[in-house]
Amino acid sequence: MRNGILATFCVLLISCGAGETPEKTNIGVYMLLDTSGTYTEELSKAEQIIRYTLSQLDATDSFAVARIDTGSFSEKDIIAKASFDDRPSAVNRQKRIFAQQVSEFVANAKPSPYTDITGGLLQAVEFLNEKDTGKKTILIFSDLKEDLAEGYVRDFDIEFAGFNVIALNVTKLRSDNINPREYLERLEEWKGRVEKTGGEWRVINDLDGLEGLL
Repeated sequence: MRNGILATFCVLLISCGAGETPEKTNIGVYMLLDTSGTYTEELSKAEQIIRYTLSQLDATDSFAVARIDTGSFSEKDIIAKASFDDRPSAVNRQKRIFAQQVSEFVANAKPSPYTDITGGLLQAVEFLNEKDTGKKTILIFSDLKEDLAEGYVRDFDIEFAGFNVIALNVTKLRSDNINPREYLERLEEWKGRVEKTGGEWRVINDLDGLEGLL
């Protein structure tokens, strides 16, 4: 009798998925802001995207916004970051502080002489891996033209498996108007780098259609 009860209990545990780790459903988002040249004039659009993203995130989600600078593989380039509490009142307070920090940055942003996109992406991957969220999304607000200072080494692969990488507001440079192939090749190059290691790549230039962003 005792053995029969034990066997029944074991069957129930197996049928209920005992011992299985629950699937993570929280979201991690890391957004990179290009501050090179005249792209600082576009940052008001980036702020709208950040506010929209904040509205879509909830308890236990994580969000960080960082600038793309001369050397972007650094914590110092993070403008605002938060891992949201599980209490609604605390989440609302965190979002207000986050939005205020972003607004202050946008109002006082200075152009960067170089554009280390690769370093920023590497920092984003490290941040989101540390947060260990169920879904990982990297947003890049940039023209995707990388311009490295002398001595910076960025010719390596980044592990993007499990990441969604979305390029936003990829404005065309003056040279792109002369030779559109430069613009298309730039997009294709970044797409190749992301997909090479298992990541997913998208481009969204119509900022009125952000409903499916996350």
